[in-house]
Amino acid sequence: MKEVFTGKTKNVYSLENGNYLLEFKDDVTGEDGVFDPGANTVGLSIEGAGLAGLRLTTFFFEKLNEMGIPTHFVKSDFDKNTMEVLPAQVFGKGVEVILRYKAVGSFFRRYGAYLTEGQPLDAYVEVTLKDDDRQDPLITKDALVAIGIMTAEEYEVLADMTRQIGKVVADELSKKGLELYDIKFEFGRVGEDNHVALIDEISGGNMRAYRGNEYIEPLRLEKIMLEG
Repeated sequence: MKEVFTGKTKNVYSLENGNYLLEFKDDVTGEDGVFDPGANTVGLSIEGAGLAGLRLTTFFFEKLNEMGIPTHFVKSDFDKNTMEVLPAQVFGKGVEVILRYKAVGSFFRRYGAYLTEGQPLDAYVEVTLKDDDRQDPLITKDALVAIGIMTAEEYEVLADMTRQIGKVVADELSKKGLELYDIKFEFGRVGEDNHVALIDEISGGNMRAYRGNEYIEPLRLEKIMLEG
């Protein structure tokens, strides 16, 4: 096993079988000690956050695999906070796809002159480039195609998968009396045919969920979802 990348919330290792191992850390994104799934910096460290994220990610990835929705997931080891995944080629230097059901966070900060906080959005999909130096800029479908990050066909598959996976997550949260406001996904090309697949994670640290007007922080979200 060889370390190939040290990330903000995960470390990545290469395995002898050609797959990769993701090690989930207790660091979460945010600013000034406040958690924010849309932030591009580590804001704080929460003990147990890595395992919580891994457990919830495993729950959702196993469900998606059973449904035939392409992912890079192979298996998890909760004792070591690790998840084995298939090799994946990211789009460009990495893109993040945000699915928004309610106008909160960075979306409200950008467009607050035109809407109220928490206003419903119709499963709105937006894409940002993973670029810390440029504050993860928003990018349109046409720009993604024009500069060669992905094809128009890949974008449509990615957007459709985003809404499909988001509905799976929202439906599972709803069973626990929770409402999904927004969630962040990552996708890549996987397999010999380079099909679009969900990669990275689906954890409390990548979404905002509420019970009524109460925000549910990531560790509590994991407990609600997996322990009742």
